[in-house]
Amino acid sequence: MIQDVNPLQVSASLTLVAVALLLGRALDLGVTRRLVVAVLRAAVQLLAVGAVFGFIARSSQAMTLAWVWVAVMVGITSAVARRRAPDLPGGGPVAGAAVGVTVGLCLGVIFGLGVLPYEPVNLIVIAGITIGNTLPSQVLGANQLLSSIRDNRGQLEAMLALGLTVPQVTRVAGGPIVRTALIPQIERTNVVGLIALPGAMTGLLLAGADPVDAVLVQLIVMYLVLGAVATSVMVTVVIGMRRLFTPDRRLVTVS
Repeated sequence: MIQDVNPLQVSASLTLVAVALLLGRALDLGVTRRLVVAVLRAAVQLLAVGAVFGFIARSSQAMTLAWVWVAVMVGITSAVARRRAPDLPGGGPVAGAAVGVTVGLCLGVIFGLGVLPYEPVNLIVIAGITIGNTLPSQVLGANQLLSSIRDNRGQLEAMLALGLTVPQVTRVAGGPIVRTALIPQIERTNVVGLIALPGAMTGLLLAGADPVDAVLVQLIVMYLVLGAVATSVMVTVVIGMRRLFTPDRRLVTVS
């Protein structure tokens, strides 16, 4: 079981960060500011999350507040996707809708089949795991899509000139974009248990769960996350690409 953690232990965990800061400064790699910002943001955000968790746990409307939290996370996903790929028409709403639907399906399986108890903390954690894995791949897919449009504009216009329809062009050009965006998540899935122990299983083991039960729960969560990421990326790329064509099959200009 996890023991009480004190500030000294937290400070000691920054040892390797300090080493990285010293190396970055000595070699003039330009990563010092990013590392410091990441450390400070993580501290502020996680402390705030801990405070909110505590508030929800004490509230008589805990489940309602948990669903509000999930809705806020989906909304933030839409905003982040729109900000990271501003030139993609409707990218934010499409990303938010894709994440909302896939997260809903994941929660339905987890709680509908009784994999975990339907409790506020479990609801927020499972939704957070799904969204946290899905958003980076969606952003990567959207940026890859815009890069492909800029770099291969001539080829895409040539396909249209040869009589291919927009859905046909999307199938030809969208495949490499989707595959590239899914590489990180697929690789994480490939190496699970070999060089990485996933969070859900680790948390259950630390809480004293049976190892086999912890593994089975992790498999369920991992498969749902992989499916959610793949589905969300495909939807974002396909709909995003189709929105880059005008009704008369002309490719819009992206900066």
